[in-house]
Amino acid sequence: MTQASALYAGGVVHQRLRPRQHRLEQRVFWLLLDLGEIGGLNRRLRWFSRNRWNLFSFFDRDHGDGSDLPLRAQVEARLTAIGVDLGGGAIRLLTMPRVLGYVFNPISVYYCHAADGRLAAVSYEVSSTFGERHFYDLAVSDDAGDGPYRQSCTKALYVSPFMEMEMRYRFRGRAPGDRVGLTIGCDDAKGPMLTASLWGQRRPLADRTLAMAALAWPLMTLKVLAAIHWEALILWLKGVPVTLGRRPKLARAT
Repeated sequence: MTQASALYAGGVVHQRLRPRQHRLEQRVFWLLLDLGEIGGLNRRLRWFSRNRWNLFSFFDRDHGDGSDLPLRAQVEARLTAIGVDLGGGAIRLLTMPRVLGYVFNPISVYYCHAADGRLAAVSYEVSSTFGERHFYDLAVSDDAGDGPYRQSCTKALYVSPFMEMEMRYRFRGRAPGDRVGLTIGCDDAKGPMLTASLWGQRRPLADRTLAMAALAWPLMTLKVLAAIHWEALILWLKGVPVTLGRRPKLARAT
């Protein structure tokens, strides 16, 4: 049986259009973890562990609501609330692992497949540096097939002091294959404000590729958080208005 889990080496780009132009680009990698394969990966791989320290590790509590309820059950419950039944289909999580025990994922993506393999829904797990987490659970239209999908929703989590809450997100992507790609547009009442994109090339999830990733991206997850704060300083120096203090109560995405 072919392993669905993989490593994707690539990068992210943020392009701010207003009120000051600003561009962020960073090389990173992600793991695509089939939720049904994580236990086997934990036993087979030397440099990857589940719920214990290693060079790379995956802790269940880093995702979902932080409870003891299995991640698959959490995702299925949220999808049921929006009328999606996977019928036992695969759920695959694109995320950055812990590196030497440390991780911060601004966004992790659950690709949720129906029993026939069709991509039925995508769940975007967004985390803020304020320690909050929110899930945007969105169905994929039946006519998307194996091609690209488009989705949108209202912003419901405060993530940056440089972006208002009254915004909408536009998602464009497709299920991971030889490559993974996702573009997120952030719009306010005046139109597009920021575009964020991620992409990566698939590599086998094996000890050799994990060791190579450790050499190519040392302390990657720590650098991601450092870059977030560094870019925030640059935006402040550019005179981008700060919206700190206007944080609403969390609401479910629609």
